[in-house]
Amino acid sequence: MTAYDDLMVFQRETEALGQVMGRLGWDQETVMPPGAAEQRADEMAALEGVLHARRTDPRLGEWLAAAEAPDEVAGANLRHIRRSYERNARVPGRLAAALARETSRAQGIWAEARKAEDVAAFLPTLREVVSLKREEGQAVAQGGDPYDALLHDYEPGTSSAELSAMFGALRPRLVALRDAIREAPKGPKLDGLFDEEKQLALSRECALAFGYDLARGRIDRAVHPFSSGSGSDVRITTRTNPEDPFNCLYSTIHEVGHATYEQGIDPIHALTPLGQGASMGVHESQSRIYENQLGRSQAFCHWLFGRMRDLFGDFGIADEETFYRAANRVHEGFIRTEADEVQYNLHVLLRFDLEQALMRGDLMAEDLEAAWNDRFLADFGYAVDRPSNGMLQDVHWSAGLFGYFPTYTLGNVYAGCLHRALREAVPGLDARLARGDAGAAVDWLRERLQRHGGLREPRETVVHAIGGEPSEEPLLGYLEAKFGALYGL
Repeated sequence: MTAYDDLMVFQRETEALGQVMGRLGWDQETVMPPGAAEQRADEMAALEGVLHARRTDPRLGEWLAAAEAPDEVAGANLRHIRRSYERNARVPGRLAAALARETSRAQGIWAEARKAEDVAAFLPTLREVVSLKREEGQAVAQGGDPYDALLHDYEPGTSSAELSAMFGALRPRLVALRDAIREAPKGPKLDGLFDEEKQLALSRECALAFGYDLARGRIDRAVHPFSSGSGSDVRITTRTNPEDPFNCLYSTIHEVGHATYEQGIDPIHALTPLGQGASMGVHESQSRIYENQLGRSQAFCHWLFGRMRDLFGDFGIADEETFYRAANRVHEGFIRTEADEVQYNLHVLLRFDLEQALMRGDLMAEDLEAAWNDRFLADFGYAVDRPSNGMLQDVHWSAGLFGYFPTYTLGNVYAGCLHRALREAVPGLDARLARGDAGAAVDWLRERLQRHGGLREPRETVVHAIGGEPSEEPLLGYLEAKFGALYGL
């Protein structure tokens, strides 16, 4: 056994325990009884203590110093393990356990506060989570930017300054497109009630159409849709609204993008650092291209319209063209996950700026609601009407996921680049999408990107897939062309 072999035996056990931790989180969001919240927080803290001890074990340093990489895969594994070891060694064990305990508690408190429209009930917990995350960011940054230190957990190799420059280039053209659409006649929308069990049945069909393997996954309901797991156990959740079947269908397709990425990784990487997505930005590129460029394409809407007519009968939409316009309707709204393609990134940029201010101490938790509402009014032109449509709408901050939000927009940028390359590489794609078959697109994405997992750094993963450097231009060009045609601009 070489030092590298010893290291990987140890690492596979750590990865397996990490999957168990993820399963506890899935259970908490789906089927855990509400009275178990306090005990679950203690369970999560105990397991995080075990994981933190393994991730900072002195033997890791010895193995890393002695290990040699015989090939590209071994070199990538060493890179990931070294990065994790150096990062975790800077975080005290008691802080790691406190974060696990508090964020587990906070998610239940957030859900209740959201249901009750009660910001005050959430604020004490939010203050504690923010304080712990600031402490963690400062410990990891070692004198650098604490927000960037947290951002690197989700998007290694980037910085808030780089993202701010990219987002600054996106904002003016997104706002100009949105404002032009506001001057155009409003698009059609669905009206009426749609049976929620039928929504779930159709969402299952959509999941299968986009390559989700239910022998290695499952679909459940949750307040906030998410994907969890990797390898041979990758689960997703969705939600239903009797007045809005698109919420269920496109949330499902979105999460299937995440899930098929994990399911598509080469099995030789299972329970190693390479056995998961390269970053959250790359992950989001998969969910967004599935949901939008493919799932909301005119071709796929042709199939979806037919299936909705089969299931729901006459639901007030006369033809496929009108249905396509309804599926891509630009509309006023408060909820990020329900936002149209044109405005979605504006929701993300709001959160990006606010969470930077929270982590850098420029904004206090008790001032967050006012700051959110002021920024939303400035960006969207109408006022937040209730907390569940404002600062309480997302689970992320209760879960301590500071640095996560900007990866949504970065993922959209990557999706724009991948979509352009996909269209060039796969002729006749629309004919298959019109039959409800996204297999050709999924196969291309799996071969070019998904199967490699974390083999390459995030940006290099996209470069390898598209054969060039990513930029925001393909996304902006796609949005301007699509919505210009839809709204006669």
